[in-house]
Amino acid sequence: MTTSLKSNFINSDSRNTCLLAAIDIGTNSIHMVVVEINKTLLTFTIINRQKDTVRLGEREAKTRKLTEEAIERAIASLKRCKDLANSLKVDHIVAIATSATREAPNGKDFIQRVSLEVGIEINLISGYEEARRIYLGVLSGMDFQDRPHVIIDIGGGSTEIILADVHEPRFLSSIKVGAVRLTEELITTDPVSETEFSNLRAYVRGMLERPIDELRRQLGDNEQPQLVGTSGTIETLVTINALQKLGEVPSPLQGYRMGRKEVKDLVKKFVSMTYEERLKISGMSDKRAEIIVAGGVILMEAMAMLTLDNITVCERALREGMIVDWMLNHKLIEDRLCYQGKVRHRSVYQIAHKYQVNMEYSERVAQFAQSLFEQLKGFFYDWGTKEWELLWAATILHKCGLYVNHSAYHKHSYYLIRNAELLGFTELELETIANLARYHRKSIPKKKHEPYSKLPDTYRKIVKQLSTILRLAVALNSRQIGDVKTINCKYNEKDKRLYLHLFSTDSSDECGLELWNLDYNKLVFENEFGVKVLATLN
Repeated sequence: MTTSLKSNFINSDSRNTCLLAAIDIGTNSIHMVVVEINKTLLTFTIINRQKDTVRLGEREAKTRKLTEEAIERAIASLKRCKDLANSLKVDHIVAIATSATREAPNGKDFIQRVSLEVGIEINLISGYEEARRIYLGVLSGMDFQDRPHVIIDIGGGSTEIILADVHEPRFLSSIKVGAVRLTEELITTDPVSETEFSNLRAYVRGMLERPIDELRRQLGDNEQPQLVGTSGTIETLVTINALQKLGEVPSPLQGYRMGRKEVKDLVKKFVSMTYEERLKISGMSDKRAEIIVAGGVILMEAMAMLTLDNITVCERALREGMIVDWMLNHKLIEDRLCYQGKVRHRSVYQIAHKYQVNMEYSERVAQFAQSLFEQLKGFFYDWGTKEWELLWAATILHKCGLYVNHSAYHKHSYYLIRNAELLGFTELELETIANLARYHRKSIPKKKHEPYSKLPDTYRKIVKQLSTILRLAVALNSRQIGDVKTINCKYNEKDKRLYLHLFSTDSSDECGLELWNLDYNKLVFENEFGVKVLATLN
């Protein structure tokens, strides 16, 4: 796990990076994301975002055509997107339209107008294709491991429900229930009346019943899927939940979990309130307040019908899926499974590259950290693969704080890691990685340190114990020249003595600095585990 990532990139031009703008023309809003694609690391970094709530889905009552007003709003928004993309000198623009344009009798006319007036070519995609790209987007930012995932994306005009694992999407569906669509068709009262609320719930259940039954048939007898949520509706719900529970919004929101009962309680609260009252809720935008009841009902009923008690947020979805799909089509990724399997590693290496980490040094420290981790397991702790991955990430990034300043760089490393876009990790795992890097030198973890004290007991224990391993691994690489080749650990349980036998790369090298640093850093290990550490050079 400490070896460098080998990419499947096929060089398409002489540049190592390119800029891509991805535009998603939805029922409720138009989103654009501009990314820099690194063709070697197979990663992309978001460098700009643009969002306009244009309500393209507001159609004429009789003809169901897109209204002229909605089209004008959309074209104005797309012109702003084009201007921004041009100012950033993007290499490529890709644009798709979803349910509102797909279903409107004049949808193709709208696409032609955009081509003529804006100069952007729009691809009209099916609901099935929309679901597939949402899957690719989630896949690019979340570690599926060996567990199946149900992905739900609640849009303005449709809801996509997907069953997928690391290998493939097993089931893709696009259902014509969306936050804007249902608000326009089924809600006329403010606050929402009990009759309309009951009708709304019944309609949603009826629309979701068949696809959810089909999804269930794709699950194995003993499989328990994890529910993942994307889109504005779900992000708004969890943002409000986090503000009410924690008093702040986690950064990143990725990995935040919310219970089914909490979803239900929020929806019932929204139903009892007027639009103006909902608007005053911290975390609620004016446009979202109009459609949050319908969007919340979709999620509430879906969770109940799936019998899943928790939902985890993924901040990547359709737009990021468009980027992955573009990379696949342009041969920047040959193997989608390989791309997913290394989502954590790619992300860590990307951040290391961003902050100019000395990778040769970091990889060498990681090799010693892994050797110590494996040799000491069973004697001092029973941490496994999951905990090693957190330690590995912290080891690779422990010196990234030098990018800011050499003084107290370990504290800068904490800040940079904590605020980095490390994909595939939950917020709690990200906090743990940052703390592990923070405590590789100087002060030991203390409860008066707020970020450390807020961790749950198990994760505080991970930080306390595994940061001592990182300290030893760093000491073994004091001169950063690979002078220590290997280390062999022997533990005498009776005498509570741990012997560290070092083997040098050069037999004439006495490794004096490494031995001195080990002698200094071993004190933290000795105090943590109640043993005496003795280091010798063989």
